[in-house]
Parts: sequence; structure tokens; C-alpha cells
Amino acid sequence: MGKSSLTPKDPSEILPPRKRKTLLPSQKGRVIERLRTGYDQPFLILVIILLCIGTTFVFSASYVYAKNRYDDSYFFAKRQIFWAIGSLFVLYLASRVDYKLLYRLALPIFAVSYILLWFVFFFGADANGARRWIYVGPLSVQPSEIVKFSVVLLVAKYLTQLQQKDRDKIRSFRYGVLPFGFLVVLIGVPLYLQPHLSAMIIIFALIFILMYLGGVKLSILSGLLGTGSLGMLGIILFTSHGRSRIVAWLHPELDPRGDGWQPLQSLYAIGSGGFWGSGLGQSKQKHLYLPEPQNDYIFAIICEEMGWIFAVALIMLFVLLIWRGFHIARNAPDQFSALLAMGIIIQIGLQVFLNIGVVTNSLPSTGVSLPFFSYGGSSLMIFMAEMGVILNISKQSYIEKT
Repeated sequence: MGKSSLTPKDPSEILPPRKRKTLLPSQKGRVIERLRTGYDQPFLILVIILLCIGTTFVFSASYVYAKNRYDDSYFFAKRQIFWAIGSLFVLYLASRVDYKLLYRLALPIFAVSYILLWFVFFFGADANGARRWIYVGPLSVQPSEIVKFSVVLLVAKYLTQLQQKDRDKIRSFRYGVLPFGFLVVLIGVPLYLQPHLSAMIIIFALIFILMYLGGVKLSILSGLLGTGSLGMLGIILFTSHGRSRIVAWLHPELDPRGDGWQPLQSLYAIGSGGFWGSGLGQSKQKHLYLPEPQNDYIFAIICEEMGWIFAVALIMLFVLLIWRGFHIARNAPDQFSALLAMGIIIQIGLQVFLNIGVVTNSLPSTGVSLPFFSYGGSSLMIFMAEMGVILNISKQSYIEKT
């Protein structure tokens, strides 16, 4: 497992924050000064704002569908409110757990998440032609959401250990390519069998980006990007599931009552909303036209009810959250925490990009949720736990004293 200590970052990589307080011991001749104790308040405020808006729109998008299916307009809203409150508690707990504990538990966390990834074939249930969920009574868990976090954790730890031993090793094929290739195959097999292409895309992109941030040679990364793109294209084109998604994306009008139904209804919702929207709760497409509008296509309902101007403002909130996450990662106290924070916030950015791309039919349908908005308790809990990890890192940042 290598050394348990974490690698301090080069001070040239750290942005100078405004507030300073506790002086830390010098490290190899450098005098380090810790930031003032406390979480990053702008980041926390943005998370809570997105959570509140998301919970509101779950109710607005779901009450017609809930009434029709469960004879209870508040069916999804009550559960989402319960999970939102619970997720705040998870956020608090995660922010209190020192990220250094995650460094020590990276491999066990990945092992458990990977086992759960295979459990879906034995304890899961088919839904829309895929097997991705484990059901425990009324609760459901999507293991791929846990795997996303555990992969970031594992890769961040591996790169940190490699930096401790010999920085030049990361530029070699043996240490800078083979372990990641093995990880891609290890995760790719169960995700392909489920099938879960969106999770494959996000996880492989996270590994690739963290490799770049960890110092893998650009020439190697370019070759891997080309090979990986061809492989993913082959998976899409040579599987019936992938081909149907491409056809529905390019020509949804050819199958308006089949695969093209959802993208067409989403575009109708966005288009009818116009600039100002029809008003909160006034969506027409949620009246059993857009299937399960509280899930992956909730952004279309937001556009219809609140208009393009609100949709742009919402995107800007996500942009601010991602920017603040980068700021925290840049000020992180060591290599591991920097990579961990960067990986988590990049995952959020990828999911927002893919979800909005799918809803606007700019990208083929991938079945990826919109963070803090799409209905679901397990995914919301995981997102908020990840935000708690970033907050924990934010209160332990330091800079070089000048």
C-alpha cells in the first residue's frame, strides 16, 4: 500500500486565499500557513440552493404522474423531501470525516462498490431493458453511482503514492498506463453487461482526466483517447441498445411512438416554454406525455415552466458550483485531496453536461441523472456525501507563507 502520509503540493500550484490563520510547521524548508478554520461558505450555499430548487421541481414535475400511478399527488414529493433532509445530515457527517481516513479506506471502499456492481445480476430487477438497481424492500440503490466515487478515490490514492515513490514512474507505460487499463476493463465488463453506457462514459472520462492531472504523458493520453473513443463507438454501433439510441437521437420522428417518443416530448416541452415559461406547475408535457418527468428529463419540465431565462440561470448556478469546487481543489493541502476534490467536481460537471445534452437532444439518450434534481434517494445521498468530502477538504487548505 505504500506510505500512509500524503504528498504536499507544490506551492506554485496553490492560489493565495484572502483569509489566513494558524501557522503550520515548515515542510522541507517551506513555511506553510493554514487557512482560517471553517468550511467554504460559497460552496455550501450553492449546494443548498441547488438542493432546494431541485426538491421543488421534483414535486412540480411529478404530481400528475404520481396521482395517475399511485393515486397520491405527493407520492414522490414526500419521499424527495425526506431524502433531502436526510442528505443534509449525510452532508454534515461527510464534512466531519477527515479525508485522510478515505485515503486509508480507498481500496476497501472500491472493493465493496465493485461487488455491489455484480450484485445487480443476482438481486436486481430489469427496468427498461437494463439491470442496474438493487432493491431492498422499498429502497433501491444504483451501485454505479457508488463506483463513480470509489474510482476517483482509488485513482487519487494511486497517483499520490506514485508521486511519493518516484514522480517519473507516472510517465512510464508500466505505471502510467497498465494499472488504469486494468481498471477500465475491470469496471467496463459489468457495466457493459447491465448495460449502462452513461456510467461507462463518465467513469472512463474521470479516469482519463485524473491521469492527465496526475502527470501522465500527453502522447500516451492521446493514444488512449483515440483507442477509447473507437472502442466506445464500437460498443454503441455493434449493440442493438446502442444503435437504437443513435437512431432515436438523429431521427426521433421516425419512431414517434417508440424510441423517439421521449426526445420528441422533451423538445416539445422546451420549445413551448419559450423565454419566460408557462409558470410554475403549468407544464402540459408532464400530463403523461413525457414519461416519468421527475427523473432524467426533469430539466425539460423546468424549461417549460420557467422558461429559457431560468434554465440559463440554473446552468450558471452549476457553473459557479464547479468553479468553486476547482478553487477548493486548487487550494487543497496535498496531492490526494486535490485530486479527490477535482475528480468529484468533474463528475458533477460531466453529469450536468450529459443530462442537459440529452434533454435538449444535443446528445444521444444515455440515462444520466441531473445532480440534486432528478428524483431518487440513493443518488442524492451520494452526491451530498461527495459535497461533504469537498467541504472537509476546504477547511484544511493551506498556502505558503510569504
